[in-house]
Amino acid sequence: MSTGRPNHEQHRPLSINMIILSSFTAITAAAVLLSGMTLYRQFADRARRMMMESTQQLTERTSISLEDELLSMRQLSDAMYYSVIKDLDFADADADAQMNLFYEANKDTLLSFALFTPGGNLVSSAPSAIVKNGLDVTREAWFVSAQSQVENLHFSLPHVQNLFDDPNYRYYWVISLSRVAELTVNGVPRSGVLLVDMKYSTFTQMLDELNETNSTGQYMYLTDSDGTIIYHPKQMQINAGLFEENNLAVPEYDDGITEETFNGESRVVITDTIAYTGWRLISVIPASSFSLTLTQMRTFVFLVLTIMVLAVIVVNRLVADRISRPVTNLDEAIRKAGEQDTIPDEAYQDGSLEVSHLGRTLQEYQIRNRQLMEDVVREQEEKRRSELDALQSQINPHFLYNTLDSIVWMIESGSSKEAIQMITQLANIFRISLSKGHTIIPLVDELRHAENYMRIQKVRFKNAFTWRFDTDPKLNGYSTVKLIIQPILENAIYYGVKNMDEDGMIIVRDWIDDGDLYIAVEDNGFGMPKEVVDHLLDEDRSHVRSKGSGVGLYNVHQRIRLRFGPQYGLTVESEPDSGTVVIMRMPAIPYSEEMRQVLEGPDRGEDAG
Repeated sequence: MSTGRPNHEQHRPLSINMIILSSFTAITAAAVLLSGMTLYRQFADRARRMMMESTQQLTERTSISLEDELLSMRQLSDAMYYSVIKDLDFADADADAQMNLFYEANKDTLLSFALFTPGGNLVSSAPSAIVKNGLDVTREAWFVSAQSQVENLHFSLPHVQNLFDDPNYRYYWVISLSRVAELTVNGVPRSGVLLVDMKYSTFTQMLDELNETNSTGQYMYLTDSDGTIIYHPKQMQINAGLFEENNLAVPEYDDGITEETFNGESRVVITDTIAYTGWRLISVIPASSFSLTLTQMRTFVFLVLTIMVLAVIVVNRLVADRISRPVTNLDEAIRKAGEQDTIPDEAYQDGSLEVSHLGRTLQEYQIRNRQLMEDVVREQEEKRRSELDALQSQINPHFLYNTLDSIVWMIESGSSKEAIQMITQLANIFRISLSKGHTIIPLVDELRHAENYMRIQKVRFKNAFTWRFDTDPKLNGYSTVKLIIQPILENAIYYGVKNMDEDGMIIVRDWIDDGDLYIAVEDNGFGMPKEVVDHLLDEDRSHVRSKGSGVGLYNVHQRIRLRFGPQYGLTVESEPDSGTVVIMRMPAIPYSEEMRQVLEGPDRGEDAG
């Protein structure tokens, strides 16, 4: 049964608002998802590389630490041989006293010193000991190695040292360093063997600490040049057959990063050779370690994408409304126009260029053009003052928020005296900041403002740094642009000395040279590379990090230049790990009320405050 309604009412087309909203949402959602997948793959690859690089760096540092222990063992052997043994005639002297001195100084890592004749008889030892009965020292591996290659020093594999009788039956795992030593007996040189035993626990404790602190499944173990395990965090499981290691493949690997598959699991192996011994330090990163990191990253990316899609829907709704509203208004005005010859002004004033052209008349165009010209002239007249006011008004609210938080904390903790002092200093800061609307003030006021700021910051950062003002009181009466030292001090604190463990120092100096006033802020912080310094004061600071010292420095630089001319402003000197010096240069002009009015120009002063 027919309803009698026209076909276009039965199948009403979508509104322009709905078309724009659905189209924009579909396109942007697809773009966001595609970008998210691409970024996730890039982040995953980057995270994998970063984990491998950090593990390789840790392996190299650990290898260096092990080498240092072995080097100290060699140095002890050299010191004992060249400083003691070679200077003695063992016919009427022994080395026990000197050996005991060396032993006492290094007994945390050293187990014993011992000097033997070619026949294996004990000459001296520290601590004093007696060789076990029936033990043939000449058959020990360290003794044989020393005799076979007399020109070298020989490190043994870890073994239990059981040369000497111990009434408590305590025997220790050691690493032995042996060498042929020339003994003098009645003026006749003889060859003996010097043995230095180092506690193996020195190595195991170091490696155990590294393995215990790793929560991602990575671990580190040690082998000799043939792949025999010297240390492994799961040595007991390996001995019991509960765990397997691919240690026999290690001799085939070059130092660096190698990917392998062992027992069906993909993993990354990082090897590094230890000097003096040929031992290999191996770090293993199972595939599960990467998966744990990627799981966290997937969660993060999913949350970010969800938020972005929701934001896109909201933004698209606003955009669709903004685009469709003028067309809708114009359509409604046309319907209501009826007997009118023109469309009302309000029907198209908020529309786009195309919609505006549909309803604009020549008279309206001329009026609008005249208004625009007047705006341009007015804008040019106030450009210089607007730039100064805009730069002057860039006050960082975080300083105020953090200071108020510190004051609240002091009041709550009962430190009312300190809170009163901090409030007083904050009031002084804002009193000078206002300065009755003046932009030119005496240097003494600017320095006082900076000192109040530093006192507040020192309380906030709990004396994490020190500061000093080496200023000349004779210069206090010179003119300066207001609020130029505090932004430089803020940069010195936040990007220079804040994280220096109480070693940070900031110094403020001033002087006059060749008719110009100079104010320098110097810190001993982390500094900046040359490529950053070169672009700090550029108008286009795209080369400078988005969150860093460039904004504050550029603000001060521009305010000085706008006030005194392009030949003045800031100079920045910095090098990595060598601190930063920021020098402000202005003309040396004595301050007076008349000079202030000249420098600030007309219509400045009391009314602005």
